[in-house]
Amino acid sequence: MTHEHAPYRSEKMVKAILICAALAAASLTGCAGLSADVHTADATHAAAALQGERTYAIARMPSQEASAEHPRFESLLADELAKQGFAATTGQSARYLLSIAYDTRPATIGVGEKGCMASDCGRAPDAPFSLLGGPAYRHALTLRFFERVSGQEVYKVSASSSDRDADPQHAMPALVKSALARFPFDAPPDWRVKLRTDETSGVPKVVSVKPLQP
Repeated sequence: MTHEHAPYRSEKMVKAILICAALAAASLTGCAGLSADVHTADATHAAAALQGERTYAIARMPSQEASAEHPRFESLLADELAKQGFAATTGQSARYLLSIAYDTRPATIGVGEKGCMASDCGRAPDAPFSLLGGPAYRHALTLRFFERVSGQEVYKVSASSSDRDADPQHAMPALVKSALARFPFDAPPDWRVKLRTDETSGVPKVVSVKPLQP
């Protein structure tokens, strides 16, 4: 029976970590394509609640009223919602009020401690280093639909992605596409949406929508 020397085991561990880092880095830099994780709350009841007239008005927060970039986000949403049969209208005649929340914040992307076959490579929320020495960012978008008359929330969906671009405007088209790739998303609550960027228009297009296994 043979035994691996400690230096050899250490070399294998270093190689495994580097492989994991390369794979995770590729997912951030676009080599593996665009993707976003989508989460919905109580989607089973949302399907029934969203039957009927689809008119909405956007409820802005004070910070959004003063934001120069917010109108572009609303325009992106309006285009995608129109594909789902929704029409924007004035507040008093809308069936739903739509709340939009989004943010971009620094995120530390790292690798797990496993022996790292490709399926074991993962992202650690508090890893001790950033891959390739560059900062990573997490972008998130949350849409909440409320019945205007009752004030009851009938549907909530969130989409998030990570990359190395601090500008939320660059991430927003893919997040909007992902959050509305299905409307509404049914059970289970967690999904992975994969996209690709059209070479001619530069617009992200949905390639696949698959549930995430627990």
